[in-house]
Amino acid sequence: MTLTTQPKKNALGDISLLYASVLLRATAAEGGDAEHLKAQFHLSDSGLASPDARISIPRFMRLGHAAITTTGNAALGLRMGALTRPVDAGIAGLAAEAAPSVGQALATLIRYSLLTSQNSRGEPTLNAEQRTARFYSIQPYNRYNYFVVDSILAAWTQLARHLTGRYDVLEQVCIEYSSIGLDDVFESWFRCPVEFGATENSIRLKPSAWLQTPFQAHKGMHEKLTSWCDHELTQIRKGWSVADRARYLITPLLRGETPTLEALATRLGTTPWTLQRQLASEGTGFRHLLDDTRKQLAQDYLQETNSSLSEIAWLLGFANPPAFHKAYQRWYGLSPGEHRKTKNRE
Repeated sequence: MTLTTQPKKNALGDISLLYASVLLRATAAEGGDAEHLKAQFHLSDSGLASPDARISIPRFMRLGHAAITTTGNAALGLRMGALTRPVDAGIAGLAAEAAPSVGQALATLIRYSLLTSQNSRGEPTLNAEQRTARFYSIQPYNRYNYFVVDSILAAWTQLARHLTGRYDVLEQVCIEYSSIGLDDVFESWFRCPVEFGATENSIRLKPSAWLQTPFQAHKGMHEKLTSWCDHELTQIRKGWSVADRARYLITPLLRGETPTLEALATRLGTTPWTLQRQLASEGTGFRHLLDDTRKQLAQDYLQETNSSLSEIAWLLGFANPPAFHKAYQRWYGLSPGEHRKTKNRE
């Protein structure tokens, strides 16, 4: 597969809809109308359930502001942190949960943050010597982005609490934006001093919490999950185009049926019209992409597996084996059975 770098569709980047799901849970927990927000921002249940779907940073900030407005809770980001689970950070969160220490769990989460967030503002960092996790600056601060800082720092804190089974895990919290008059609320939630107007956004863990072995620690699973994260990270950093991402997501949708443009758009967290426009700008289209994906997979299945032709037809989403035979004849000028026999004689 040839991977090409494409310009970002939004200068600020995008994040996983997993975070939007957490925001909606926090809204509902605070008595807000989460269903109204979903309708207002055109968020479908299927899209929110997809680990691959994305939402633009500006749209997410507008969603957060709307959630704060409907709940009346300016510290909604703290509630988001309290309701954040390791799985809400995708496979990176699961890998962090299996890490051998809390410090390494945070290091894992931050190392693979790009899997769920691509932001032109920067990436979070970790200083192991100082036991400090830092979230990049998102100046200028305003009522649309305070909650982003709050939710990230709170989510990191919640991870440490989840892994240790204790609440007193922090020594210090630093928040770059100026106080919004809720200092006591923040110190009560984090259970440590909170400095507003600081030079950074960060949490510093206590030595005992940093070194503690999580209840869920598992060396083998941590290695397996981080290996998976490494693979995903490599693909992202190669600069996948929209077509590459679409092709990657088409494959699991093929089994037993022909995927629709609408289904693929949902997995990508966008609309069918937008997806069509993006693919056209890259010189391709949904039908061509579907056909090309099937063509490549068909040859791989024939050459690399012992699957029957009926099984391959099902794996490629064809209605029946004859439909697969017809398509294969069009692609390669011979039937799949003849092609397999040829390869077996070589």
